[in-house]
Amino acid sequence: MIILLILTLLFESQFETMTNILNVRHLEKTYMSGSKKLKVLDDITFSIQQGDTFAIVGPSGSGKTTLLGLCAGLDDSDEGSVELCGTQLDHLTQDERALLRNEKVGFIFQDFQLLPTLTALENVSVPMELKGDKNSAKTAMTLLSKVGLADRADHYPSQLSGGEQQRVALARAFSNKPSILFADEPTGNLDAETSEKVVDLLFDLNKEAGTTLVIVTHDLDLAKKNKRILRLQGGRIMKELSQL
Repeated sequence: MIILLILTLLFESQFETMTNILNVRHLEKTYMSGSKKLKVLDDITFSIQQGDTFAIVGPSGSGKTTLLGLCAGLDDSDEGSVELCGTQLDHLTQDERALLRNEKVGFIFQDFQLLPTLTALENVSVPMELKGDKNSAKTAMTLLSKVGLADRADHYPSQLSGGEQQRVALARAFSNKPSILFADEPTGNLDAETSEKVVDLLFDLNKEAGTTLVIVTHDLDLAKKNKRILRLQGGRIMKELSQL
């Protein structure tokens, strides 16, 4: 019986590693606010399977963006662990984390974060060029066409509307064929009509690429488009919902 139990546990552990692209275990994060400690995340544990679409929701100050940053290896937790794409992040240097993100991760931000001195085409090309892709310009143009901006390829971010900038950011996020894509309030700076168009593009591109999608949002309509919803409040998981 003991041998059978050990074999079962080993199999379950290996199966989890193979199928889960993100494993978060007992994460805690505390910041100093003046002379007081403010616990932003408290014992957060969850896993995301490859190909899932996953929304993190909660009121302002609930720890959503902090959690996203920890999952992507942009910050360090005080306690707990994050395994991303089969790699324990706490075992990596900052340079190694950056390399992992460049190879496996895509990002979409609320404020677009396009490089102002580069054209739309050049912004989309950057992740591919960093990987030494000789066809980066051609692929970037294909992606801009998919988001309806082929005719704006030579325009700089200052010459584009907010919705156009976010569409360029979408094309850039998928340019390195990420295994997982983190989106932090991707419609936060857009009006309702533009938001709807951007969301449709996001899910269309994601479905085509088969990417795992993790979205932080205050928009419950956007959250409900995902397979799973994790609700945070006061730095703790209050509820997890399945949409299927």
